Amino acid sequence: MPEVIAPPHIPTGKIKTFGAIGEEYEVGQALRQLDDGDWLVEIKMIKTGDTAEYRLTHIYDDPEAR
Repeated sequence: MPEVIAPPHIPTGKIKTFGAIGEEYEVGQALRQLDDGDWLVEIKMIKTGDTAEYRLTHIYDDPEAR
């Protein structure tokens, strides 16, 4: 039976940007853990509504939108 690992704190619902001047996105839910221990999280682009997978470590590094 595979081990079930709970994801770390995910800032679900927060609006962030890709770096200081990047596009805004909304943080969604954790999708799966990667082999290196990081997590993939679903994000939704604010302008287009498109969804994508994004590393949690990058989410932590990105600033909140103003």
